[in-house]
Amino acid sequence: MRRVVRGFWGPRPESAEALADRWQRTLDGLAELVPQAADAWSQVHGNGPAAAFTPEGKALLDALRAAQSAADWSDLTGTGLRLVGTGMPGWEAEVSGLAGGAPEFLLQSLAIVLHAPDAAVVPEEDVLALLARVWEPDFGDVSDDDVLDALEDEAGYAVGDPVVGRTGYLSPARAALVPDGLEAVRQELPGGGELLSIAAPGDSAAVVRAYERLRESGALAPLPRPMDRPVL
Repeated sequence: MRRVVRGFWGPRPESAEALADRWQRTLDGLAELVPQAADAWSQVHGNGPAAAFTPEGKALLDALRAAQSAADWSDLTGTGLRLVGTGMPGWEAEVSGLAGGAPEFLLQSLAIVLHAPDAAVVPEEDVLALLARVWEPDFGDVSDDDVLDALEDEAGYAVGDPVVGRTGYLSPARAALVPDGLEAVRQELPGGGELLSIAAPGDSAAVVRAYERLRESGALAPLPRPMDRPVL
């Protein structure tokens, strides 16, 4: 089964050193939570084949600096990095990010895609909590193809809109707008944001209902464009 764990935020300029630290904490945390997903990593480039990659401090910093130097606009759009990990049979992890820039219209993001056997237990909520702690996003979600299709078809969700999935993360200002009686388990995280446990795998209808209520309450209002801050 393919699971997607994502976080999004607005402009937040950061140095390559700061980004390397966030990447290191992300990969270290992922190795603790899902050790079977990635024994070996490769870096995926825009052109050319993937190359073996050891995700350690200097290598991460060098990769981010190389990405910055290859794109004159990285200070505006953000610095991109994409890593793919292979592990036990049936397991794979992909981590991709675009961060550290100050775009006015393009959200910064970090996405973790986990492939696991259908019967495997995957701590997807813990992975989203990790992403929230490390990257301090404005909003985030745990989704799959069925959930995203249901949100698009039944609720008018469009790529780039703030969203929650089976699990959602909302920054403090968004969490303050969560309506009473929402069918979700709410867990406050360090920093004041909240993790919302909304539905089990396969229950796309519950996700659609929660998404519509959160959107109506303003908790999923988009950042104003042009964007001038990382969170609502």
